[in-house]
Amino acid sequence: MIVHIVMIKFKNDTTKEQILDIKNRLEGLVDKIEPLNTMEVGLNFKPSDRAMDLVLTATFNTKDGLEVYSPHSAHQEIVKDIKALGEYTKVVDYEK
Repeated sequence: MIVHIVMIKFKNDTTKEQILDIKNRLEGLVDKIEPLNTMEVGLNFKPSDRAMDLVLTATFNTKDGLEVYSPHSAHQEIVKDIKALGEYTKVVDYEK
């Protein structure tokens, strides 16, 4: 199994509504991208200097599944908005 984790720090002027919209759209990708098995999205509730605002954990059966997900148009629409609203992101991909 392949696990894909992304952590996002949003810009200070990003609203809670915008972050919730990103969360909901990310969760909806499971129904749109076939090799995507699961998508769990969490929002941080404990602010600190080290904290990120959103984390997603996605799983795939194979590395090829991750390669289908990344350029998929439904995913890229959300990535475009994350780039506009986000300060920075961190990513980890690993095999379980």
